[in-house]
Amino acid sequence: MLNQEEIKKLDNILAAHDYSKTSVIAIMQEVQKEYRYLPEDALCYIAKELKISEAKVYSVATFYENFSLEPKGKYVIKICDGTACHVRKSVPILEEFRKTLGLSETKVTTDDMIFTVETVSCLGACGLAPVCTINDVVYPTMTPDKASDLIKKLKEEAANEN
Repeated sequence: MLNQEEIKKLDNILAAHDYSKTSVIAIMQEVQKEYRYLPEDALCYIAKELKISEAKVYSVATFYENFSLEPKGKYVIKICDGTACHVRKSVPILEEFRKTLGLSETKVTTDDMIFTVETVSCLGACGLAPVCTINDVVYPTMTPDKASDLIKKLKEEAANEN
């Protein structure tokens, strides 16, 4: 159930897009930026306010790979496993991120909601392979050691914010 503060946030996002049905993707992008995923209650509210079916909203949310219906961590780490990255050893980098964070193929987000680790087919930075992104910042020519150092740095950053 949405609280008053959440409804106000959603209303502001909807108003910024003039409650336009044609802006449903942009609206959902902003909602996901706010929550780091698309909460079910928010999707239902969007559907109601835009006067479109919940099924339509869910079909958009599930069609586009960048949308998530599951909560994600503060830091979303995407490891490229496209051809260029794979042949330049992206798998050991993925394994290092998972080992360091206690994650697996099925458990992709840490319990403290700080880190999410995902693989992607291609990040479009083949010349920098192997590559990963953290919240859309590109980290080129990664190695398992660089991955481990990066996690240490991000953990310190997260600890200092609290």
